[in-house]
Amino acid sequence: MKKLTESEIEKRLLELDGWDFVDGAIETSFEFKNFKDAFSVMTRIAFECESQNHHPDWSNVYNSLNIRLSTHDAEGVTEKDFKLAHSIEEIIVSK
Repeated sequence: MKKLTESEIEKRLLELDGWDFVDGAIETSFEFKNFKDAFSVMTRIAFECESQNHHPDWSNVYNSLNIRLSTHDAEGVTEKDFKLAHSIEEIIVSK
């Protein structure tokens, strides 16, 4: 998979609310009502990640979830990352 240029990444980020390009990855954070809600969404995201065979670097503390996406094989951000980011957004919106 081809690594996107910084300008391509910035253009694609216009399609995603709250995502930024930081240190070679796209990232975002979400805050939920409580830990149960955060973990529930993480579980749904995990199933989507498995189906796309693409896994985020993420962390969870109580009700917050931080997600970073990059394609390690390409050493940067690819179309694969944006596909997963859009899927994550759909999961968040439907929660």
